[in-house]
Amino acid sequence: MARITILGGGNTAFSMAARLGLEGHEVLLWEHPDFATTIDPIRESLTIQLNAAEHSGLAKLAGVTTNAAEALSWSDVLLCSVPSYAHRAFADQLIPHLQARHLLVLLPGNLGSLAFVSQIRKAGGADVVIAESDTAPYVCRKTGPAEATIWGTVTRLGIGVFPASQTSEVLAELEPLFPGVRAYEHVLSAGLSAMNPVVHPPGILLNAGRIERSRGEFWFYDEGVTPSVARVIEALDRERLAIGEALGLVLAPASVGFHEAGFGPDGDLWSVINGSRMLTALRAPGSLDTRWLTEDVPFGLATWSDIAGTVSVATPIIDGTIELASALAGCDFRSQRRTLNDLGIQGLQGEDLIAYLQ
Repeated sequence: MARITILGGGNTAFSMAARLGLEGHEVLLWEHPDFATTIDPIRESLTIQLNAAEHSGLAKLAGVTTNAAEALSWSDVLLCSVPSYAHRAFADQLIPHLQARHLLVLLPGNLGSLAFVSQIRKAGGADVVIAESDTAPYVCRKTGPAEATIWGTVTRLGIGVFPASQTSEVLAELEPLFPGVRAYEHVLSAGLSAMNPVVHPPGILLNAGRIERSRGEFWFYDEGVTPSVARVIEALDRERLAIGEALGLVLAPASVGFHEAGFGPDGDLWSVINGSRMLTALRAPGSLDTRWLTEDVPFGLATWSDIAGTVSVATPIIDGTIELASALAGCDFRSQRRTLNDLGIQGLQGEDLIAYLQ
């Protein structure tokens, strides 16, 4: 059993803390001081009720804190699950306390691993190994102030590591926590294989009226991702695959990625989603002010669009989705994007880019 620090206080962070705690690991949960209210309900009891088909119960944590020094001294393994737009603020808190012994894992990352590395180096922080996943490890929600529910577990969580030369060591560290974990060749492959930006933005746009009218009272994947909606998602996905091909990467189609992660049966995207017991259990967001747009567009699609520009790949569906999402939200998602400069790869191409990732 391991000592683990969980960073964050949302759906996946609570679910990870409870799940790993019930499995016998010593878990300390840290939240950014600005969001301390998320962990206030468990400060005294140090318990989270987990509801899950395979493992339910009252999980006991080793500690709860907003003190970054305490959190990072507790463990060498740091599991961070927060929206991508929180990465910079989290890095500001963590960098002064990061040491070379630490492994920081972003679940998922949306290329946040590269942004963390860039921010750490600009601040003169310690060289640490950083990994990121292509999706969250569970289909889950925080269903109460001290309660989490897991409807399903990803059976083959994909992980990219920076530097990629440390991949085998990182997978050995993560296998006991996420059985079946598999490796991408580097973090760029992992970031371009993120599942949420492919499905969420077009799914939200094509169900916008229903979300507003019903306030999310319908099954998003079961009712909202119909065969025609799935065709739009697949058209967007083909542009993502073209970006990968231009970079010399072999990326899996979203349908294959969903199936290999254990979400649903083999087939086209609609078949995988329609046959998924995990995904069809999820309701739609309660409003259009959702991270399925505010995260997945600027930190997913808009960054992919920038990368596409460096390899001269046309992305009309991706770009149109960004523009429509911006109009819907009344903001400019491109101006909020994670830029290539933020990632520390501005001007890097071909062998120079691969060498950096390695």
